[in-house]
Amino acid sequence: MTEPAAIVFERVSVARGGRPILNGVDLTLERGETVALVGRSGAGKSTILKLVNRLLTPDAGRILVSGRPTTEWDPYDLRRNVGYVLQEIALFPHMSIAENIAVVPRLRGWDEGKVTARVRELLELTGLGGSDFAIRRPHELSGGQRQRVGVARALAADPPILLMDEPFGALDPMTRREMHEQLRRIQEQVRKTILIVTHDMGEAFAMGSRWSESATSSRQRRARRGSPWTAWCSITSV
Repeated sequence: MTEPAAIVFERVSVARGGRPILNGVDLTLERGETVALVGRSGAGKSTILKLVNRLLTPDAGRILVSGRPTTEWDPYDLRRNVGYVLQEIALFPHMSIAENIAVVPRLRGWDEGKVTARVRELLELTGLGGSDFAIRRPHELSGGQRQRVGVARALAADPPILLMDEPFGALDPMTRREMHEQLRRIQEQVRKTILIVTHDMGEAFAMGSRWSESATSSRQRRARRGSPWTAWCSITSV
């Protein structure tokens, strides 16, 4: 039996204050696929991420995660099955790096031996193993290192889906390129479904197996096709 797609948007529309943000969006992400959403600020990219983990609900249409409408998921179970990486990272400053990574596994009731092994595995995976990173505090790391911790924390409970909202936007160009390479290496090993938001077309080409471009009008839709890049079109302008 064929497994359902990881994420499906079916004619999804969202408005705020009478202004359309999304207008009839259709989108399918297959399991293990990396898709980049590209567009200007206010075009609805982050709204799409928040719809996936039910921080927002649509005014029309529906979103399915692993074949189930988000409205049928318990919100907490849904969010624990979806990793989220933010530009601001939002690590807990009073916790060590290991404790930050362990937050969700502990919330899910993992035993400490399993938590410790998972933290060690993720530090190695993100290039932070073999040193004292586990016991450091966030303020003792560089921006790129903190972002790696953010990725490790999002992967900690082994969710099938990873959402990334402008995750590398605050980094300098050299560190950003290093993070692109690091995430590609990680994806080769873990094969998650990744939905990444960016305003940088170069980043979209670097990261996505597909990329998607926000249209400039609610009446404008685009679809460009060409291996390996496909643009689907939806959305609205500011």
